[in-house]
Amino acid sequence: MQLYCSKQHTNNGNNRFCTHCGEPLPLAVGQVVDNRYQIIRHLGQGGFGRTYLAEDINKSHQTCVLKEFAPQVQEHQDLQKAKELFEREANVLKKLQHPQIPCFHTSLQVKIGAKDFFFLVQDYVDGDNYYQLLEQRESQGKTFSEEEVITLLQQILPVLSYIHSRDVVHRDISPDNLIWRRSDNLPVLIDFGGVKQLPASQGFWRTKLAENNTLLGKKGYAPEEQLRQGKAFFSSDLYSLAVTSLVLLTGQEPQKLYDSYQGIWRWGKEIRVSPQLEAVLKRMLAYKPSDRYQRAEQILKDLPSPTATKSKSTGNYITTKLKTMVVAPGKQRASGIVSRFQSKTQAIAKPISWPVWIRPFVISLGGTALVGLTLAAGNAVIRTVTSITIPTISLPEIPQFPNPIGKPVSDKGKNSDLQEIVSRRQQLEITEGFFIPFVDNLFYTKKPELKGRSLTSKSEDAGLRDEWSGIADDLLNKIEQANLSTAARRKLGKYSQKDYETWRRQARSGQLGNYTIDQLNKYTNEKFDRLFPDQQRWKLNQQTFGQIWYAIAADQVSKVQK
Repeated sequence: MQLYCSKQHTNNGNNRFCTHCGEPLPLAVGQVVDNRYQIIRHLGQGGFGRTYLAEDINKSHQTCVLKEFAPQVQEHQDLQKAKELFEREANVLKKLQHPQIPCFHTSLQVKIGAKDFFFLVQDYVDGDNYYQLLEQRESQGKTFSEEEVITLLQQILPVLSYIHSRDVVHRDISPDNLIWRRSDNLPVLIDFGGVKQLPASQGFWRTKLAENNTLLGKKGYAPEEQLRQGKAFFSSDLYSLAVTSLVLLTGQEPQKLYDSYQGIWRWGKEIRVSPQLEAVLKRMLAYKPSDRYQRAEQILKDLPSPTATKSKSTGNYITTKLKTMVVAPGKQRASGIVSRFQSKTQAIAKPISWPVWIRPFVISLGGTALVGLTLAAGNAVIRTVTSITIPTISLPEIPQFPNPIGKPVSDKGKNSDLQEIVSRRQQLEITEGFFIPFVDNLFYTKKPELKGRSLTSKSEDAGLRDEWSGIADDLLNKIEQANLSTAARRKLGKYSQKDYETWRRQARSGQLGNYTIDQLNKYTNEKFDRLFPDQQRWKLNQQTFGQIWYAIAADQVSKVQK
């Protein structure tokens, strides 16, 4: 097995450090830490280490997060500071018990190879962080509504009130450290690596390392006293939360919202909110800590109530996100859909000899070849696609199945389910030559015992036909969740290594500004992993999941170019 550092250097799977640059390498998928925690996938990476999704073998394979201490620093004092921050997070998490803070399990010191590594183990929060949610909004030309931001403040301020009551300042509140938890639609505060326990007799904190002060916080989100002086008050967290709110409302980074020359926020220009919310946010953002709210409870009293009417431009995204991901677009008459897309579909695939049991349904859709593509035909299409190799992953050839399989339609009289799949595929403008073989591949992978056997219209195959439809529906859900542009969806099945090489050249020549190919890989990998957490990227099929990886990357390149 091969491992890759953030600079995409290739290393043997047994190495713990890159042989080219010395960077600590990620743990391999499947590796077991401390004879207990089996790595499922890599979640993210920061300056002091990586985080992993893992299974606790001793607790019925319960999922958890391993946070690894592997700082990319060289100086002794920097290493000591990194270790201090890591140990501080463990100590603080041990005594913080709140339903909107990940539960701390344990800390570990493990010898891997000849070196000691340190890990924190805590609950895994299933959901997207608010920066990811904002990116999804922006791809649709939207941002968060004022009502949603007020709701977020109402839900997260009690959490800050809780940690402040224990003399803890988080110091790193930002959209990517707030996760929208799918199970209950509540925000969860994560990443306590920068926390500070305030002494009862001291109103601020400054870390001294040798002769230098260590300052923590994100530029733009952290207030002046924190970034320049290393001081942290409870109101410093409230300031960062206000900046987070502005970013969600506007879709702009803090630097775009703040006039550094005049030292004022751009109210009424980039920032447009109701007078009531503006008054609250202005006080949270006051330059002097003494002019801000001092406690989270004070803000809760002043916040306006979310209105019953949702913003026309955004809607109630958070509470309906799951529903919109799994429900098909509005139904249209099949004949209308067919007439709109018929020319495109026929240009992609030749007419197919349909199984007897599905022909009446196909004819009812105007005779267009929409489903039921045999694997033989599907593989013929696949073989015409240029062979590709996604960066950092090795992609096997698609399995060759000997016999065709008819596509299922429910025996329960729910032809509308299959019709909806057809309609959704057409509305998304995904070609049959990509979609049908993809579903076939997933179906046979799930049912390997059926290789070489065709489905029939007989009642005994009804369950299998329904299962195929379910797989097709799930795939469409995932593609919708990816928020791909129309151009990217149309090109699915046609991406190749040439596209990636073009992006690499553009990055090297400065056509993407300061955006690097490493940043593109990181962004694409993270988004792909959120969509398909069970897929191992180094084993992706180049004509199925690999195409979605490329489409995500293509959209990101287009966004950077704009």
